Amino acid sequence: MAQVSWRAEDALVDRVRKAAAAQRRSMNDFMTLVLEAATNPDLVSDEAARVRERLARVDLLAVTMPVYVDEHGHERYRVRPSREEFEKARKAAGKGTPLSDIVSEERGE
Repeated sequence: MAQVSWRAEDALVDRVRKAAAAQRRSMNDFMTLVLEAATNPDLVSDEAARVRERLARVDLLAVTMPVYVDEHGHERYRVRPSREEFEKARKAAGKGTPLSDIVSEERGE
């Protein structure tokens, strides 16, 4: 685990200390929560949602966009498929030879 040093104005440190105490957290735990909420899009909780909303209001929320390289070597942003596209892909994936049949065939059963 890494250790990070933080320099800030006394007034900000005092506000952070009070905010942490109000939630019965250590300053370290509070700052970790705030930074996780700012940078981890998968973090889900009511508290994290409130922190993310406040950070977004002041344009400090780190927005990550999953990127992949297409067949032509261009970076593309991933877009979540629609529910319809997802269901179509799920149904297509459910067709074909079951894995258990392939394993049994390989074993000579």
